[in-house]
Amino acid sequence: MINSIPCIIMRGGTSKGPFLRMSDLPESPEARAETLLSLMGAGHALQIDGIGGSDPLTSKVAIVERSDHPEADVDYLFAQIDGPGRRVDFNPNCGNMLSAVGPYAIETGLIEPSDDMTVVRVRNLNTQRLIECHVPTPGRQVLYEGDTRISGVPGTAAGIQLSFLDVVGTKTGALLPTGQAQETIDGVVVTCLDAATPTLLIAAEEFGLNGNETPAELDANEPMLARLELIRREAGRRMGLGDVSQGVLPKPVLLSAADEVDATLRARYFVPYRCHKALAVTGAIALATAVSVPGTVAHRIALASGRLTDDEPLNHVRLEHPSGYIDLDVEHRGQDSHDVARVSLVRTARKIMTGTLYYSSTSTSSGTSTSNSPVDTVKAKAC
Repeated sequence: MINSIPCIIMRGGTSKGPFLRMSDLPESPEARAETLLSLMGAGHALQIDGIGGSDPLTSKVAIVERSDHPEADVDYLFAQIDGPGRRVDFNPNCGNMLSAVGPYAIETGLIEPSDDMTVVRVRNLNTQRLIECHVPTPGRQVLYEGDTRISGVPGTAAGIQLSFLDVVGTKTGALLPTGQAQETIDGVVVTCLDAATPTLLIAAEEFGLNGNETPAELDANEPMLARLELIRREAGRRMGLGDVSQGVLPKPVLLSAADEVDATLRARYFVPYRCHKALAVTGAIALATAVSVPGTVAHRIALASGRLTDDEPLNHVRLEHPSGYIDLDVEHRGQDSHDVARVSLVRTARKIMTGTLYYSSTSTSSGTSTSNSPVDTVKAKAC
């Protein structure tokens, strides 16, 4: 049986995927997950029977609906699809896909646009945090064309400012979930930190790396990846996340001193089994927060390279990644480096296609029906 659902395919930041209304999906979390697997073509390396892009950055889904939260206009639930593994992970947030949530809400009539600029208040259901999206709407129409350029995306587009509020402890309830700024796992010095997303921060030199390796080089380094995964799993246990072997949190990040004099750090961010070709927004927020926290791996590297001259919190952080740079503004409450009020950055978005997405109610994996097989699903608290 073939089913259909209204859909807008959008690029948000350096990610891309279908944007759907929650009201158009099944109410049951299990049925909802099965629907997402089907429409994305999960279960095949090329996701040939759906619209998934055979890459973690293009195997993402944004689910949006009107919010009943008094401080939010819309709710946003992010789903990360593991195509070959047929898994749906609702635990992480995706700040890049979030870039297009405001435009989508306006395009679908969930939000009435204002003249010039429309502020869309978003509640992320994965983290239960609020984000302000400033969408340019001259003439009460979403503006996509502009002169803002972001690394990892060709051309230019209209800038959309995202301000993440109260980013600390989104999953664990604490900035430093283990109570330590740094600790040792398997002989490697690490920082376990939760700001916008749980992360595992490690100096690249711990693995004998310079930190400027390409994603392809890192993805081909199987011994390093295997050891990194073992450390990640132990970090997840220490952070109170339990057994993370089937999840994507915490996200590992290898750090080193940046090449550019104006950059604060150089990062190689994993998602978590492959190196990100750029840098996730939530990961960038975590790093921008960590730089100002004394004792963290990020703080130590920035201090040693001269990017940080004292223990005063940094208000602006520039991060170097494989595709270029990302700039973030960090607002602390007073001089407390552990208390971050908001982190803001500029992304872009583009509407690619509006229409009807068709999917089969019977999922397939490598050509074999798996409609009676259990779906490996990690549920969000909001589901």
